Amino acid sequence: MTVSSLSKRQLRWIIVALSGLAAIRVFVFAAGFPFFNNVDEQAHVDLVIKFAQGNPPRGMENFSSETASYLALCRTPEYFIAPNQYGGQYPPPNWLLPPEERQRLSNEEISSWESRINHESGEPPLFYAIAGTWFDLGRAIGLPDLVSLYWIRLLNVAFAMALAWIGYKSAQIVFADRQFPAIATATLLAIWPQTSFYSVQGDSLTAVAFGLAFIALAKLLESQHPTILLGIWMSLAATATCLIKTTSLPLLFVLAAAVIFRVVQLARGGELSRGLLIFGAFVISVALPIGIWFAWNEQHFGDLTATKSKIELLGWTPKAFTDWWSHPIFTPTGALDFWGELMASFWRGEFIWHGQRMATWSSDAFYWGASTLALAVALVTLVLRRRTEPNRIVLWFAVFSFASLVGFLVLLSIRFDFGECPYPSRDHPYFTSGRLLNAAAVPFFLLFAYAIDQIANWLKQTWVRWALLVAIALLTLSWQLSINAPALSSRYNLFHRQTIQ
Repeated sequence: MTVSSLSKRQLRWIIVALSGLAAIRVFVFAAGFPFFNNVDEQAHVDLVIKFAQGNPPRGMENFSSETASYLALCRTPEYFIAPNQYGGQYPPPNWLLPPEERQRLSNEEISSWESRINHESGEPPLFYAIAGTWFDLGRAIGLPDLVSLYWIRLLNVAFAMALAWIGYKSAQIVFADRQFPAIATATLLAIWPQTSFYSVQGDSLTAVAFGLAFIALAKLLESQHPTILLGIWMSLAATATCLIKTTSLPLLFVLAAAVIFRVVQLARGGELSRGLLIFGAFVISVALPIGIWFAWNEQHFGDLTATKSKIELLGWTPKAFTDWWSHPIFTPTGALDFWGELMASFWRGEFIWHGQRMATWSSDAFYWGASTLALAVALVTLVLRRRTEPNRIVLWFAVFSFASLVGFLVLLSIRFDFGECPYPSRDHPYFTSGRLLNAAAVPFFLLFAYAIDQIANWLKQTWVRWALLVAIALLTLSWQLSINAPALSSRYNLFHRQTIQ
């Protein structure tokens, strides 16, 4: 039996194995990285705790006293400070100090953190509401101190497992008669080394939420007689994505365009009423939750998306429209700088360790180079095949989904003068946080798998597709292990936790 003729049962077991691989990988590194990392994890934990207490922010608020206590007790210096600044060895975690000394140090740090404003206070609520409920459950079963923080992080294990299944299901719908793209999409998602899965933040959940929306999108475009429920499913999943991360809002416009496109198709087939009902269900299902969120933000933060206060706090100022076009992103060097860093960050994340980016030149070059090649192959194939590709429309909307988020980051990069802000900055005025593209992970890796398949077709060699997939998987896993390995030996992580005296 060849790989291309696997039974449904065998395919299911392969996806179960890939989901298990994703779970193990995320568990090891989520538990292996200590708290609190450089990607604003302290701010996100603060919001989780506030939602757990039933006190969502009503404006730009200071860190809570409970968060400050966790920061004083569990925070590591290893992300930002090299060991030579401590004479070659980091001090022991605060929880191992004698009670009197620990209390003295904690009191100093707690007061400092309580005086700071949490700049993420206006973030959308959905992830924090889910994580806050999960945090409450952990405390209810008696999880102590540091373990309760890792309990929040380990939600990402479930997200990673779900993502592999969602990628598989999406590819099954789009490539109904081909097994390779389905297995490849699930494999790429299972090994994806994005560090947001090892942190307390909502970016990993956006990939799951929009992945569900993309399944509905594929069904809507492929079905001969789509139902209203598909429109509701797609809109609620997409709305959930936006209620996790504000930067996901462009995806709503992509899905709205897909619905309008389908309505036109249905109208030409004599089913205008069905199309209008689907469109109406989509609009209502988006407008109600987004409208409630906008109203809350307007009342408590003074603007619809609750971003104005954050922008002011960070010291950004909007530039005149005429000044946008002098941005270096419109030069070959600037565009390459932006795209290369963005795509490398999309794959490997943004962690630093001992003050240095957790990356290698070779891995970053591979990530952005392979991504560029895959997208180019997918686009060329879609253009050349025109109407002969049966799944062409769905794949084009996969392209639009990913491109909309990249375009939004370009817009943010050129729109502001970043003042004294360290990132983005005047010297490097680019939004290159790849985790902000997480929502489009399923469409992206679907296109990546499609590109591998097309390269094999061009070469007329079936074994090439599997060889490429295995090579990519092995390279990605080996880089991930070698780059992240130093964190696993940290005395501050879950594996080395000892009971507080």
